[in-house]
Amino acid sequence: MSVPQNLKYASSHEWCLSNEDGSYSVGITHHAQDALGDIVFIELPKLGQQVIAKSNCAVVESVKAASDIYAPISGEIIAINDDLAKSPEQINGAPYESWFFKIKATNAAELNDLLDAAAYSSSIGE
Repeated sequence: MSVPQNLKYASSHEWCLSNEDGSYSVGITHHAQDALGDIVFIELPKLGQQVIAKSNCAVVESVKAASDIYAPISGEIIAINDDLAKSPEQINGAPYESWFFKIKATNAAELNDLLDAAAYSSSIGE
């Protein structure tokens, strides 16, 4: 299972990518999508919504279960991936290209609380 080195990870299996414009893209890891199985629905947060780190802000449903998606950092939702909402199965094929939403951080220091690739790999037994 791949765990890209350029991302930060929440223990709840979300990944966080620092973008050039200062925003952060968020999605779920390969491990998470593998555990969920075939994803059939995603409920995304609303544009402009304020989120708090470790709070649920989206939902993914698969043929097996529904699972909350947590914000890895606090901030404002500045973009949502409408294409993903229309075709949620993309997550199963490309979890690290399938971002759910983008956050403008209110406290970038919260990134220090996230795991690097080695620590995340270790946490999932890789």
